[in-house]
Amino acid sequence: MNSALIERVISGHKLRFGTPPQAVAYAPGRIEVLGNHTDYNEGYVLSAAIDAGICAAVSGGEGKHCVLSALDLDETAEFDLPAKKPIKNPHWANYLIGVTNKLGVEGKIEKGFNLTFAGDVPPGAGLSSSAALEVAAAFALSSFYGLELPKIQIAKLCQQAENEFTGARCGLLDQISSLFGAEHSLIFTDFRSLMVETEPIGADVCFLLANTGVKHNLVESDYNERRASCEQAAKYFASALDHPVKALRDVAPAELKKYSVGLDPLIFKRAAHIIGENERVLKARGLLRVGQMREFGKFMFESHESSRVNFENSCAELDLIVETASGLQEVLGARLSGGGFGGSAVLLVNPKDAEKIGAKISSAYAGHFGRPCQVRVVKPSAGAQLLTNE
Repeated sequence: MNSALIERVISGHKLRFGTPPQAVAYAPGRIEVLGNHTDYNEGYVLSAAIDAGICAAVSGGEGKHCVLSALDLDETAEFDLPAKKPIKNPHWANYLIGVTNKLGVEGKIEKGFNLTFAGDVPPGAGLSSSAALEVAAAFALSSFYGLELPKIQIAKLCQQAENEFTGARCGLLDQISSLFGAEHSLIFTDFRSLMVETEPIGADVCFLLANTGVKHNLVESDYNERRASCEQAAKYFASALDHPVKALRDVAPAELKKYSVGLDPLIFKRAAHIIGENERVLKARGLLRVGQMREFGKFMFESHESSRVNFENSCAELDLIVETASGLQEVLGARLSGGGFGGSAVLLVNPKDAEKIGAKISSAYAGHFGRPCQVRVVKPSAGAQLLTNE
C-alpha cells in the first residue's frame, strides 16, 4: 500500500471540504493470472490483488447532497440522495453513485456525504481500477453509515453497481480479487459456489506487468458481445446434452468436440476458449501447489493463444509482448490480463531476471510500435481494508 497516496487523499479531502475524513479505505487493483472471462461463466480463476490501488475518504455533507472529488482528474461531480440513476457526465461518478444506490438496499443512506478519491493503478490498463474504486468507496461508505457487510456481499453489490450504473456486464472477478487478496498469494475462486481460497506463491517467482498503453473501455468494447456469445453457447449445450447445463462450466472438453456439430462456428470458438480456460486453471492450481512454475507458465502461454484465436479479445500490442516473451528463456509464462482488447500483459518471471526481461520487452515494443511500453514488477498483495474510522 502506498502511504503517500493515503496521505494525499486525506490532505486533499481536508483542503477541498474543510474537514478531515471520518472514514478512509483502500482497495487494490488486480491481475488475472489464469481464467479469462470464466467468472461470468461460473468457472474458475487464479488472480491476485496487486500493490497499487485506490484510496477513498468520506465525511458528512450538507443535507442529502453528495459531492464526489476525483483528485487525479481534478474533477467534481454532485448528486442528491437517494441515488436512483446514473448521470451523463462525468462517467466515472456512476461507479460511486451505483455503490451508494446498492448500499441503500442494505441500510439507511439518508444523510449526504463528501467523498475524495485518488489512486496509483492506471485506468484502462486492465488492472480493474474501476473495481478498486467501487470497493474502496463501499468500505468507506459502509463505515460512514454504520453498515457491516460480509466481503462477498460487498463484491456482489459493487458488481451490481457497475452492471446497472455503467453498462458493463462484468463478472465478480475484479471485486473478489480486490477484496480477498493476500500477500505473496494467488486467489483461487470458484465462481459458482463463490468459494475463495488463497494459494501461496514462492519467492522465486514474481510478475512483470507490461502496459500497452492501449486503453480499453469495457462498455464500448466487444466485452458484452463475448458474454452474450457464451450464454448462447451454454443454451445450445443445455439442449444438446443429457445433463443440466447452467453455464459453460458444465460442458467438458470431450462434449464440446462431440456435440458441437450444430453450433455456429464463431460461437464454438468462444465456447472452446472458456471450456479450455477452466481446464487450465484447475491443472495450473495443482502445479502451483507443488512449485512447478515452468509448467504453470506454459498454461499462461496457452491461455493467451486461446484468447487470441478463439475469443479474439487480444490486440497487436498484447500479441507482440507475449510473442517476445515466449522467445526469452527466462520468461516462464505470459498472457493478456483482464478483459482484453488492450490493457496489459502479465509475465511470470524470476525476480533476479525481472529488470533484464523488462528492458527487452520494452525495447522490442518501442522498436515495433514507435512508443514506449511501461513495464513494472507487481507483487501479490493484501486485499481491501478500512484504514480509519474516526
